[in-house]
Amino acid sequence: MEVDDVSVREQLFHNRVRETFICVLLFICLYILSYLILTHFKKNADYVTDDIEDATANKIALWLCTFTLSVAVCAVLLLPISILSNEVLLIFPHSYYMQWLNGSLIHGLWNLVFLFSNLSLVFLMPFAYFFTESEGFVGCKKGVMARVYETAVVLLLLTLLVLGMVWVFVALLNNHSARESLYDMWEYYLPYLYSAISLCGVLLLLLCTPFGLSRMFSVTGSLLVKPRLLENVEVEMNCAAFEEASLSRTLNRGSTACWVSVNVEPLRKQFLGVQAKRIALEMRRRASPWQRNLFYPLAMLLLLALTVACVLMVCFHVLELLFDETAMPSGMGDPRLGTASFSMFGSLGAAVQVVLILYLMVSSVVGFYSSPLFTSLLPRSQDTNLTQIIGNCVSLLVLSSALPVFSRTLGITRFDLLGDFGRYNWLGNFHIVFLYNILFAGLTSACLINTLTWAVQRELMRAFGLHKLPLTVSRTTIPLKLLLANGLSKIQ
Repeated sequence: MEVDDVSVREQLFHNRVRETFICVLLFICLYILSYLILTHFKKNADYVTDDIEDATANKIALWLCTFTLSVAVCAVLLLPISILSNEVLLIFPHSYYMQWLNGSLIHGLWNLVFLFSNLSLVFLMPFAYFFTESEGFVGCKKGVMARVYETAVVLLLLTLLVLGMVWVFVALLNNHSARESLYDMWEYYLPYLYSAISLCGVLLLLLCTPFGLSRMFSVTGSLLVKPRLLENVEVEMNCAAFEEASLSRTLNRGSTACWVSVNVEPLRKQFLGVQAKRIALEMRRRASPWQRNLFYPLAMLLLLALTVACVLMVCFHVLELLFDETAMPSGMGDPRLGTASFSMFGSLGAAVQVVLILYLMVSSVVGFYSSPLFTSLLPRSQDTNLTQIIGNCVSLLVLSSALPVFSRTLGITRFDLLGDFGRYNWLGNFHIVFLYNILFAGLTSACLINTLTWAVQRELMRAFGLHKLPLTVSRTTIPLKLLLANGLSKIQ
């Protein structure tokens, strides 16, 4: 009996070591990837300054931002990894090489992401911001440790302020259940704060994702080569070449004339932008007919199919909420992977779920940076200061940490939430979940219809040359015969 107990403890120890090694290896890979991404966007002048103290503080803040971004990427991959792991175990149920892939590993990964996401959002990112802005207390010796002391004090005061506001807010809502002890604050108010932060993230996804789904068509269209019917690359390239030549002559005159030396730097930036545009247009002109006439329609059809699939799945989930109680999002204590597929269509349906989840995340990021409120946060290559990097990391973490709850609330997948992700207070409210699904389906449908109608009208006007008409001429009063005749002459 003792031998059996020892063997069981050894097996548990080996399983824990294996799971820890896999999680650490995954995090190291994501950390390296995140560091490369931030290195591509960071402004190098902030890290090679003459002040060694400022350069060290900026490097420490960049490391904290890298940690936060890696946690955000891991949060995006939570549901895809869980769904694919279940399908792999269904296909290879008795494989020796798949024994490391089990429910304990997936459950531990969810708990770690929840812990690190809240740690980064509540402590690390505020610490990074205040650390870069601090200089140390007056009268103390300057240095990195002086900044650390000042940042710690400011962060402690901010934490007390936030906890006090949460306590007052909860006491106003539920006066009869107001707590007084610190233990109750840890057990009740901190989960309430996490639930409020998650609700804000899900609401942000509700606003950004429908707008991003409509913007995906224009963003993808700008990256691909359009058919000649919809775009005249020769004219655009000639205009860019003429503009580049004009700016080049202006810069050459400005380098010799002292009275225009103040305007040289903006002109140089404009010249580099026009030059990059001309090079991109030349590459698009050299595109093959396959790239021009096949890839663009296929990409547009693929985006349309994915968007329509999301809307249909949400509409179906609305009907499920009315007749099936299990359609409500809930937590799952012990994930039994490899027992049944989370899609009625098997492995193919699970693959579609993974694609839709990633597509929704990309669309939400596109919609976030396309909105007028957050356009200033858009990172630029080698020209993003540290404050913008911190803001981008916080925004991406809020969006990515809410993605599992967002996907399960909309019914994109039936994989229930693991760990503390399924303990949010508002998940059990039928009215909130039902209204959320209705709003998402309505907003996405409205944005999609508006985008398609305006896009078709704009491209037809551009193809038929009607965009060159003066504003005083109403394009709706143009006869259909003249429109078709103009279009046929341009095609010929």
